[in-house]
Amino acid sequence: MVSCGYRLIVPYHGCAMKFLDLTKVYIRSGGGGGGCVSFRRDKYVEYGGPDGGDGGHGGSVWVEAVEGLNTLIDYRYQQHFFAKSGQPGMGSQKTGKTGEDVVMKLPLGTEILDEDEETVLADLTVPGQRVCLAEGGNGGWGNLRFKSATNRAPARANPGQEGVERTIWLRLKLIADAGLLGLPNAGKSTFLAAVSNARPKIADYPFTTLVPNLGVVGIDGAEFVMADIPGLIEGASEGRGLGMQFLAHVERCKVLLHLVDGTSSTITKDYRTIVHELEAYSEVLGDKPRILALNKVDAMDAKQISDRRRALEKASGGEVFVISGVAGRGLQDVLREIYARIKAGNAKPEEVTPWRP
Repeated sequence: MVSCGYRLIVPYHGCAMKFLDLTKVYIRSGGGGGGCVSFRRDKYVEYGGPDGGDGGHGGSVWVEAVEGLNTLIDYRYQQHFFAKSGQPGMGSQKTGKTGEDVVMKLPLGTEILDEDEETVLADLTVPGQRVCLAEGGNGGWGNLRFKSATNRAPARANPGQEGVERTIWLRLKLIADAGLLGLPNAGKSTFLAAVSNARPKIADYPFTTLVPNLGVVGIDGAEFVMADIPGLIEGASEGRGLGMQFLAHVERCKVLLHLVDGTSSTITKDYRTIVHELEAYSEVLGDKPRILALNKVDAMDAKQISDRRRALEKASGGEVFVISGVAGRGLQDVLREIYARIKAGNAKPEEVTPWRP
């Protein structure tokens, strides 16, 4: 799959749309207008002198983070963004008009990368955040600027400064409070559909989920956003499978919910596979708080549930929730735990008053 291609996503507001999370665009700021060489030629005014105005400033290229967007699909069909150049100066000391800026509206969570796809130029995480990527050129000086005691009639002016042209990459990392992880068919999409108003495609074959899905989850009068990404497989950190392409979308999550298919005969291996791929992909993901849940317990008897829960607790060294997305079992408990972790992550450390003698 080509990284700058487009994929279909059904976001949490329910309408189908094309999903694009990586694309290349070309930007250019406007050049400054040239200065004017002009001399005053008014009747009855002797020795009018120079009156050429300055050129106008070129337009700049800005990016702005806006709410309500979760795809870069608009930038698949328009990839060139050129600001207007400033107008040249005119006689009678008239300054040229400033060129119009170009403002690119981008979803929250968009990273702007340089042409090498590694250097981060900006990271848009706050609504209304604006960053100038290409400053417009300055306008040139008119001959009035060069008038002096020894040069009363200068016949020179400066050309405007050229604009900046560059190639950039836009990479979207969806901003969600919690992220769902697991092997293909671990029941992530079923879980998301059971606890939110998202309607992802659900089927009994691997890789049903091809793109990330977002859902708004409500618990005890509070809400948070949950992201479901395509299932990971062994070797995902090396590029195998689909999940590797979308792991960046859970980098911003405050907590990860790791679902393990309880009907699998290798649950401890399944658990370790996901943990290994997370740590191999990024230290940031490997260190994020994780909640572990044994899923699909509606298809298991009490002894299987007890044995496999105990095995997972031994492998993980922590608590294991027992849930079923289909039957709705244990969902409220795990959601409360997720929300508690989110609140803990949002809590600001108390300000310490500096000691003074």
